[in-house]
Amino acid sequence: MNYTQLTQAQRYQISVLKKAGHYQVDIARLIGVHKSTISRELRRNHGLRGYRPIQAHRLALERKQEKVKVSITPEQWQRIESLLRMEWSPEEIGERLRMENRRFVSHERIYQYIYADKQNGGDLHTFLRCQKKRKKRYGSNDRRGKIPNRIGIEKRPSIVDEKLRVGDWEGDTIIGKGHKGAIVSLVERKSKYTLLEKVAGKKAGLVADAEIRLLLPFKDRVRTITKDNGLEFCDHARVGKVLEADTFFANPYASWERGLNENTNGLVRQYIPKARKFNTVSHNEIDFIMHRLNHRPRKTLGYKTPHEVFFNTKTKLTQVALGT
Repeated sequence: MNYTQLTQAQRYQISVLKKAGHYQVDIARLIGVHKSTISRELRRNHGLRGYRPIQAHRLALERKQEKVKVSITPEQWQRIESLLRMEWSPEEIGERLRMENRRFVSHERIYQYIYADKQNGGDLHTFLRCQKKRKKRYGSNDRRGKIPNRIGIEKRPSIVDEKLRVGDWEGDTIIGKGHKGAIVSLVERKSKYTLLEKVAGKKAGLVADAEIRLLLPFKDRVRTITKDNGLEFCDHARVGKVLEADTFFANPYASWERGLNENTNGLVRQYIPKARKFNTVSHNEIDFIMHRLNHRPRKTLGYKTPHEVFFNTKTKLTQVALGT
């Protein structure tokens, strides 16, 4: 059985799910890897204070340090630097370059280059996507109001879990500083294609209008929507009727049931941190973020981009990045 290399984001998911009491086989299923991957991860990267994602990722990188450095030309590093400044991860860059028949550069070598640049006063490290550990609430006591005609995730068709088809979406809202303003966030489960729209507040009508505007152009690719339990989704019946789609709701405080959406929101926060007021965020900026996320290669997509998978197309992304 081959061992699957885990990303730092997946290691955060493992930590959260492990603390929530999930078995290894359940963790493997939820993050989409083989159970042996989880077993080996916990065995090899377990420290004195238990399994910690930051420490685990560092240990994994240290074990993978290359013994022989590959000779890379200044022109090739220029290309890699340009992609880093577009917020591509070192792993995404290395694998995408290999896909496009260019010289392969391992992500460990790119990390070494970044850290050397940092020691010399460079800024490449500021473009790395790091996630802060978040405290989450667990339990079954939902103190929020009730959503009318709510259908739980346990009634969702099992095919949605398999991510074999385009058309199953996850939905959430990202809240602005001081709970003023929000961003409606929708992501398609198979392709990771992301749609975002800024709204004035969390009123159910505003959120529903935004969902319809975002998804209506892709109505033929909307089968189900799985949402958070926030009251801003109370108008879900209208959305489902317009889009002819079924809506399901995750269990309270079970964010891993919408793990893709949670991870996507974290990526958005790289551009719009929690300390920023949403009245300073323009619609053009939202469009820019969507473009960046949808045209970034993903490991779980075989280093294709969400745009390529969602629209079944192909682009030469590393050439576009440098205008070549």
